[in-house]
Amino acid sequence: MSLSIRKGDSVVVITGKEKGKKGKVLRLSPDGTRAYIEGVNLMKRFARKTRQNPQGGQVTQEGSIHLSNLALYNDKLSRGVRFHTRILADGTKTRVCAKSGQELSRN
Repeated sequence: MSLSIRKGDSVVVITGKEKGKKGKVLRLSPDGTRAYIEGVNLMKRFARKTRQNPQGGQVTQEGSIHLSNLALYNDKLSRGVRFHTRILADGTKTRVCAKSGQELSRN
């Protein structure tokens, strides 16, 4: 799973109620199957009063989305893309757009 979607990637939601929304991956779940995307799948939670949050009350935060519902977003093509992995001459792995062949990121 090391070359799939990672923290900091730009992604687009390809299915579900949030279909078409774009955002940046904030974090992944510990098992690595779900991602939290900036500004997508917002939920309201109720927080207790604490020293960090003296008001308490409703807090809006991102909910998780399964990785199968996400695709990497390519800025040049302006859409979600599939990708392949390629091993370069120096031995590093990189993600490459399946359609255009453009390098998306290095490992």
